[in-house]
Amino acid sequence: MKLFEVYPLYDVQPTRAKDVYVYDAEGTAYLDLYGGHAVISIGHSHPHYIQSLHEQLDNIAFYSNAIQNPWQQKLADAIGEHSCLHDYQLFMCSSGAEAIENALKMASFHTGKKRVLAFKGAFHGRTSAAVAVTDNQKIIAPLNAQQAVCFVPFEDHQAVEKELQKGDVCAVIFEPIQGVGGLDTPSKEFIIQLERLCQHYNTCLIADEVQSGFSRSGTFFAFQNTSIKPHIITMAKGMGNGFPVGGILIHPDLKAQYGLLGTTFGGNHLACRAALAVLDVLKRDKLQEHAGQMEQYFREKAAQIPGVKIKGRGLMLGLEFDFEVGPLRKRLIHEKHIFTGGSSNKKVLRILPPLTVQTEHFDAFFTALHDVL
Repeated sequence: MKLFEVYPLYDVQPTRAKDVYVYDAEGTAYLDLYGGHAVISIGHSHPHYIQSLHEQLDNIAFYSNAIQNPWQQKLADAIGEHSCLHDYQLFMCSSGAEAIENALKMASFHTGKKRVLAFKGAFHGRTSAAVAVTDNQKIIAPLNAQQAVCFVPFEDHQAVEKELQKGDVCAVIFEPIQGVGGLDTPSKEFIIQLERLCQHYNTCLIADEVQSGFSRSGTFFAFQNTSIKPHIITMAKGMGNGFPVGGILIHPDLKAQYGLLGTTFGGNHLACRAALAVLDVLKRDKLQEHAGQMEQYFREKAAQIPGVKIKGRGLMLGLEFDFEVGPLRKRLIHEKHIFTGGSSNKKVLRILPPLTVQTEHFDAFFTALHDVL
């Protein structure tokens, strides 16, 4: 049987990984400054993470959501502690796209409306409604295009209000730091204005933190450098450090009903233990504060490269050049053994390392980058 070839693959086959490095079968070490799309938050193969999953496997790995699973409440309490969003409600699922689907569905249930407002450059996933609110026509099938979606630019609050005035928008969805779009970030003032407009026009505000959440931005959620309280917050990627985990946090104004949402695998025992292990390490090793410190160091090093624009926040960073970076990324992988990321902005090199990255790792990266440039 052939694989369905939808991924262009680099000729690298990692067989094991530890902290910020992955290793191929020959033992070659690759510095991982991409974290598998920002998934690896506390480092590859962290001992506490492995121990937590091992302990759970020795007991029970999975059962359906028809039974009591106290690990879900423990996880909800831990997320509340880290985020200070104690009054929100947790619904768990298994991926970022699934989190987006459930967030949009909840917004539509709550408001009784169906149209969604999203932003230029947005990426929210590849499934039905998630891909419809993604600003990339190449991956939107005719089936997905049936969704009622409008895209506007960041910072244009007048365009936002013009759409909301029509009275049919159930949700405004935004990334506090765009990921695939190339690290563009709305201003604090614009985000605060979004909340005000959504409250005025009975529209749910959804903060997509699938990539930026769980301390990657230097705050637990990236939107938390403002005072807003979104109706729904999506999360996944770094939440499980490689285990498939996703979820949404739901504002108390949105009420639950039996059967409103559902999932087979979401919130299973292993998923909860994986996410709890991540939170344990984030707290114990102060990785949220570390992300901010590493950002500052990265910016100081990047400032030495003429003509490069530094984008993003925390350890969700980008370098924007005046040329397309595809060939540069290939040389960094094959010649320097360093993983980096691309984006829909072909001139942006994305840096999304494990939050355990240290100054010497950035030193090695910038030495290699200067050499290749």
